[in-house]
Amino acid sequence: MATVPPYPTHPSDPTGGALRHAHWWQKKWVRYGALSTLLALSGLVILALVREQTGTEGFLVGLGLAVLPVPLLIAAFRWLDRVEPGPWRNLLFCFAWGACAAALIAIIANSFATRWIATATADPSSADTLGATVIAPVVEESAKAAAVLLVFLFRRRDFTGIVDGVVIAGVTATGFAFTENILYLGTAFGTDQLTGDTGIASVTAATFFVRVIMSPFAHPLFTVLTGIGFGISALSAERHHLRRVLLPLSGLLLAMGMHAIWNGSSTFGEYGFFAVYAAFMVPAFGLLTWLVIWTRQRELKTVRKELPAYTVAGWLTPAEPYALGSMRARRLAREYARRHFGRPAARAVAEYEAYATSLAFLRHRGRRGRAEADFAARERELLAELWWRRDVARPALDHAARTTAPPVAVTAPPWPVYGVYGYPTAPYPAYNPYRT
Repeated sequence: MATVPPYPTHPSDPTGGALRHAHWWQKKWVRYGALSTLLALSGLVILALVREQTGTEGFLVGLGLAVLPVPLLIAAFRWLDRVEPGPWRNLLFCFAWGACAAALIAIIANSFATRWIATATADPSSADTLGATVIAPVVEESAKAAAVLLVFLFRRRDFTGIVDGVVIAGVTATGFAFTENILYLGTAFGTDQLTGDTGIASVTAATFFVRVIMSPFAHPLFTVLTGIGFGISALSAERHHLRRVLLPLSGLLLAMGMHAIWNGSSTFGEYGFFAVYAAFMVPAFGLLTWLVIWTRQRELKTVRKELPAYTVAGWLTPAEPYALGSMRARRLAREYARRHFGRPAARAVAEYEAYATSLAFLRHRGRRGRAEADFAARERELLAELWWRRDVARPALDHAARTTAPPVAVTAPPWPVYGVYGYPTAPYPAYNPYRT
């Protein structure tokens, strides 16, 4: 068996024993229990409130229609997170927070603020407009941003850059939009039941077209701006305290402003909604999509650039940095492991790829002077995770590297090559060392 390559030593207890003397409210199971209880109670209350406003039949219809875009949105955000996939528990928490806690905060705060404005101004119509364009964006984006802040503070290892911020914010907003769509679609169905309208001309059909077909990405698009602010803050050094605070706040303010413009589009005239949608929402969606995909490609370049240092130290084989920096090679490696060794092996290769990516990002932050205090401990932890999975992952990654490596073209020299009888020979064919 090969010996383990050396790495810098570090204290056996990186926390300095702080966890052993933590107060009861600082223990992990207490925090998880309190958070789960909060989300469960929020879910029950929001369920009762929505059902009260829509009725049982309207709630079921709204639920059935509102769930349709959720798998597509979750799959899209998960695809963006494939380079360094975060744990599913973070996404479940974010979706539950958006669907339960944030939605409950929004319903209570928006209703209270709108009633207060109507009472103060004695003008219910203006109160509704002001509530939709000013109060709702502030309340809703702040409630959704709370989930991003919690992950940023308490799951810091899983929050390392812009893509993580986009995914966490987007999933939170998807949960929020899910609950909001149930309310709007269920209420529309109740209106149709009272008026007798059915089919394409019904309020339910119009609401479904606007909220589910045309703009399922609206809430995720707003909150992603907050996530980008947190993501850039995560890339900043610890000593830049002001920048780490101002960037998330700037993203939150942009999210509120974009949300206010979207909500106020109905006040811009008969075609105000379509004008804002075409001139503002679609370009913003395209720009943010380009930014996230560009960031994802940059992350792959970081993997290819940083991992060769561990190849020199003996932790990785020479082919691994190339394979780990290609999404196609990663997929081929998992397929190879599944085909030859079964699903547990494919899962081990996927974990190996994720840990190696985290190691590359960690080294990149350290090389740029942005390392956290636990850099050495985290590096050793990631290297150990790779070493335990090397027997399964290395053959799969080596196969993927050979399969995806570009051919090496060897051209003939510019002078003629003479054979045995003094005649020029044909040029040598291109040589591919991985061709079988």
